[in-house]
Amino acid sequence: MAELAATYTGKDIQVLEGLEPVRKRPGMYIGGTGKPGLHHLLWEIVDNAVDEAVNGFASLIEVTLHADGRSVTVTDNGRGIPVDPHPVKKIPTLELILTTLHAGGKFDRKNYITSGGLHGVGASVVNALSEELVATVKRDGKTYQQRFVRGKPKTKLKVVAENTRGTGTSIYFRPDPEIFETTEFDPVWIREHLEIKTYLNRNLKIVFKDETSGERYEFHHEGGIVEYLARLVEEQGARVVHPEPFVLIQEELRDGARLEVALQWTEAPRELIKSFVNGIPTTEGGTHEQGFKEAVRSAVRAYMETHDLLPRNLEVTADDIREGLVAVVNLFMVEPQFQGQTKEKLNNPEARSLVIGAVRLDLEQFLNAHPTMAEAIVARIIQAAKARLASRAAARSVRRQSSVSHRLNLPGKLADCTSTNPEECELFIVEGDSAGGSAKQARDRRFQAVLPLRGKVLNAEQASLRKVEENKELSNIVQALGCGIGDKIDLSRLRYHKIILLMDADSDGHHITTLLLTFFYRYMRPLIENGHVYVAQPPLYRIDAGKETYWALDDADRDRILQELRKKRKNVQVEIQRFKGLGEMMPDTLRETTLDPRKRRLLRVEIPEDARLLTEQTITELMGRDVSARFRFIMENAAQVDAEALDV
Repeated sequence: MAELAATYTGKDIQVLEGLEPVRKRPGMYIGGTGKPGLHHLLWEIVDNAVDEAVNGFASLIEVTLHADGRSVTVTDNGRGIPVDPHPVKKIPTLELILTTLHAGGKFDRKNYITSGGLHGVGASVVNALSEELVATVKRDGKTYQQRFVRGKPKTKLKVVAENTRGTGTSIYFRPDPEIFETTEFDPVWIREHLEIKTYLNRNLKIVFKDETSGERYEFHHEGGIVEYLARLVEEQGARVVHPEPFVLIQEELRDGARLEVALQWTEAPRELIKSFVNGIPTTEGGTHEQGFKEAVRSAVRAYMETHDLLPRNLEVTADDIREGLVAVVNLFMVEPQFQGQTKEKLNNPEARSLVIGAVRLDLEQFLNAHPTMAEAIVARIIQAAKARLASRAAARSVRRQSSVSHRLNLPGKLADCTSTNPEECELFIVEGDSAGGSAKQARDRRFQAVLPLRGKVLNAEQASLRKVEENKELSNIVQALGCGIGDKIDLSRLRYHKIILLMDADSDGHHITTLLLTFFYRYMRPLIENGHVYVAQPPLYRIDAGKETYWALDDADRDRILQELRKKRKNVQVEIQRFKGLGEMMPDTLRETTLDPRKRRLLRVEIPEDARLLTEQTITELMGRDVSARFRFIMENAAQVDAEALDV
């Protein structure tokens, strides 16, 4: 470990000037130095060009990926970045914008009503992280140009052509290999990103020239988000429930905002919502997406209640209403507040009520005006609710051996699977509603069921059978499994042949897992003896090293992976994310790491013949009423515990 200085004075305080902070901590501005961060540079420049189009000053953007695959030029026919001397700084405005953080024309509403950029940060960040950047501007009948290297001007602004027709800006940049793990752009990713921009801005045309392959693509979608919705529905590969989508275009909302929404229900097993703010994809949602979901729930429930379409004794949840829903939500705001520079989530609290107010009434009116389509949508929702409550199998008179007759008595929190074959069915017992919600979205509902538990369950070693049966969480488990408990257990009635304990990868999660294993051992031991009980191994860390992603189960696994990475690549830049809990994981991440049978890691719970006496003794001592054995165990093993692993 490096030796620290004994003194700490004012001379030790560093002040990073200009764009130095960006080069020192690039992850703060672009999210990381891997492939997503590299492409984020391009998105920043493209977004500036799109802002010109959104505000009515540009109609064409050209993006060229040069033959080296490592440099890009973005050209628009907008107004052109100003080149006149700045009245305060006394340098060309172009140079000021490209060399100064928070210098731009988007702080007030005079030049841009809505924008995707964050007030002048984007262009200067791209300049700081580029080995070379050349800005070319056409305006006032002349063509101006200035060259920069790693954020610093290498030439003065000069006129390179007179009598120039038209206006616009062209930015050439080559990312700095000293910063990025790879500087090779992905043309497929670029092509997809650019085409989506033209769906969101139907008057915009984007041309993409891929010089690495010699291909040229032209994107222009006059149908806007309605065309985009049709494409998403087609990609889902599921039958539509109603032929005509709901489309809402609100050009004048309060505070200069406007909203575009298109949605359609399908027979797909999951919802798919693509949300955007000022043309920026908000992959982690935010307040506008929350408002949209609430508006859909309220409108549909109001329609069902008004027309008395809610079946008795059937709870219809928000998840049931949105199952199979495919939607595009595109909100334009004057001052969006994004979470982080990479803009993946909207934080504006007013966006929620704004979207609810715009969507709820119009959607309800749409349903009332199209009763045939509305009835089909309601039928789809009721079908989803019945499936969740496991009554679909009963309706089809399909029996899952002798246990199907119990499906109508299942616990309300259970999100059941649709398969009726116990041998392929899996039950994930998860910790809390938050993790349960993520698991429900991530699962394959055909054969994977999810049962959320609330908090730490009863210690079955210290409870009688009557107490266990009275405990809500444990009785829900018994009810879901369908095979009985204690000496009445009958495995021929077991509804799932894989029972998977899925808890957070921290000390609380381990404690709950221990309590559940104690319950199964003491009151449902045949499940363990017949190999039906498993413990999931969700990752505690995500490690990104270049283009590669690794998942670490715990601190030791993390250290092992880092050590191996540094042996292979000494100067590799690594990003580490620690998951606080399963509810924090995006559903796609949870599916990839923990639920997908092809990629997940499971531990089967076994009781070896030669360890049966030791198992009984361990559970009795550590989980029983006598605290002296636990105290002795803690004192004997305290020295082996890593202090960082304790939740104090």
